[in-house]
Amino acid sequence: MMTLYSVFQLAKDLATSYIVKFNNFRLSFERILVDNKAILLVAKQSGSAGEIGYCLGTLHTTFYANGDIAWMEELYVEPEFRRDGIGKKLVNYFEKRSQQHQVKLITLATRRAEEFYLAIGYQQSACYFKKKL
Repeated sequence: MMTLYSVFQLAKDLATSYIVKFNNFRLSFERILVDNKAILLVAKQSGSAGEIGYCLGTLHTTFYANGDIAWMEELYVEPEFRRDGIGKKLVNYFEKRSQQHQVKLITLATRRAEEFYLAIGYQQSACYFKKKL
């Protein structure tokens, strides 16, 4: 069973633009667990004490794709477990869960893992913009 604290630590390790605060994380975590438009997958190494990676995404409806798409928001694997296929497995499960919802497309933004996504069949498509509020 995934633990709030393990996933919190992973999210803190992933974040570079924000400081992940526990109280805010806890509220988001609880909302995600009951949101039928959210997909949260957690990887645990056999015999290890905690989670070693996670993938979080959401489903939403669009006009341009003629239906729902999935947005992969976060993907993180502990550095010592990278290159063991865990990230690829998380993405594969995310894709399968997305297909169960008949999504037309999976999208994501990255600035640190371009080679990983290209290697597993994703194509570069657009620029990503953001504005902090």
